[in-house]
Amino acid sequence: MPAETAAPALPGAQPPGTFTPEQARQDIPILHRTVNGHPLVWLDNGATTQKPRQVIEALSAFYGAANSNIHRGAHTMAREATEMYEAGRAAVAAFLGAEAPESIVFVRGTTEAVNLVAQSWGRSNLGPGDDILVPVLEHHSNIVPWQMIAKETRARVVPIPLDADGQIDQKAYADLLSARTQLVAISQASNVLGTVPPVKEMTALAHRYGAKVLVDGAQAVAHFPVDVTDLGADFYAFSGHKLFAPTGIGALYAKPELLATMNPWQGGGNMIESVGFDRTTFAPPPHLLEAGTGHISGVVGLLAAINWLTSFDRNAIAAYEEALMTYAQQAMATVPGLDILGAAPDRIAVLTFTLAGHDPATIADWLDRDGIAIRAGHHCAQPALAHYGLEFAARASLALYNTSEEVDQLVASLRRLQQAG
Repeated sequence: MPAETAAPALPGAQPPGTFTPEQARQDIPILHRTVNGHPLVWLDNGATTQKPRQVIEALSAFYGAANSNIHRGAHTMAREATEMYEAGRAAVAAFLGAEAPESIVFVRGTTEAVNLVAQSWGRSNLGPGDDILVPVLEHHSNIVPWQMIAKETRARVVPIPLDADGQIDQKAYADLLSARTQLVAISQASNVLGTVPPVKEMTALAHRYGAKVLVDGAQAVAHFPVDVTDLGADFYAFSGHKLFAPTGIGALYAKPELLATMNPWQGGGNMIESVGFDRTTFAPPPHLLEAGTGHISGVVGLLAAINWLTSFDRNAIAAYEEALMTYAQQAMATVPGLDILGAAPDRIAVLTFTLAGHDPATIADWLDRDGIAIRAGHHCAQPALAHYGLEFAARASLALYNTSEEVDQLVASLRRLQQAG
C-alpha cells in the first residue's frame, strides 16, 4: 500500500441491511477466477458489471422450471412467467421512485431507450428551429439518436460545453436555454469523467422554458439511490448489465402524461388490442412500446439484481465507493507520468487516465498480464475526450465489490510498466 494513502475504513460486524465489499464479493463467482495466472481484478465496471449468484440462479431457475411466453397464454406456466415479468416492472418502478409500474417500459438497454424516445416522442414534438441541448460530456448513445432525429425533423443539436474540471458549464447551459429548447438530454453520471451533474437543478431550469429532460442513468443506478420523481425527470433510462443484471435488458421511465401521448415505435405482437386490414387498435402504455416477445429471462435477472443490490444499505455503498475513489486517486497520483482526467467534486468512481510514454491499448494489455481488467479506447465519448485534446485514454472504473488491495495491485502494475519503459 502506498505510504501516501490510507485504505478506506471498514466497519466490523455488520447487522442485516448494511454493507461491506467482502459481503458483495462472496456473491460474485467470477471474481474468484484467475486470469493469466493471477486473481482477477475487475476494474471495467463502467463497461459492464459482474453478476451475483442470485442473478445467475434466477436465470437458471427460470429456464429450468418456468420458461414460457407471457401475457398471451392461459396455461399455468404462462401465468407464472407473466407474474415474474410484471413483478420485475414493479421492482424497477420502486427502484427508481416512479409513480407506478405502468410508467416503466422494458427495452434492451439505455441505447434503445434513448432511440425510443427520439423516435416516438421526438418525431411528434420536434420541428424546424427547435433545439436539443446535449452536454459535451455525453456518451455517444445520448448524442447520435438526437442527431438522427434532428436531421429528420430539421431541429438542431446544441452542445453544452464543459469547464476545465470536466463539469457542465452551468452559465453556458443557462444561456443556451430558450423558448426554442424542446429537450435537454443529460447523463446523471459520466462514463468517462465520472462527473455527476446537478441534474435536479438543471431539470428545474429546463422546465421553466417548457423543455423536457431525458436523463441517462446508465452509470448512476449502480452507485447511488435514484428518485426520478425528486429529480423531476421526464424520461430516465438505464441498462441492466451495468446494474449486476444480464445484458440485453434495460428500462425506460417516462412520466405517465408523456407516455399517454407517445406513438408506437415498432409494430407487432404484444402492443395491439386488435388487428384487421381495415383497422388496428393499440394496447395502452407501456405495452404500446413493447412490440414482440420481450427479454423475459432478462427481466427475471434484473429483478434478482435489484433485490440483491437493495439488500445492502445503498447509502453505505455510496460512502464506501467515495472513500475507495479518493484512495484510488491518491494512490494513482504516485505513479510517475499518470494524469487523471476530470476533477469534478461530485463524481462516481470512474478514473480515466493517461500515462506518459504509453498508449492506452499498451497499458490495458500490460495490466491484463497481471489479471487486471480495465478499458482502453474512446469509451463512446469522443467529444468529452476531445475536450482534453485526446482521442483515446485508459479507464479504471470501480464498483461496490472492489477493494483498496485491488487498487494497490493496479498501482503496482502501472509502476512496473513505467520502470520497464
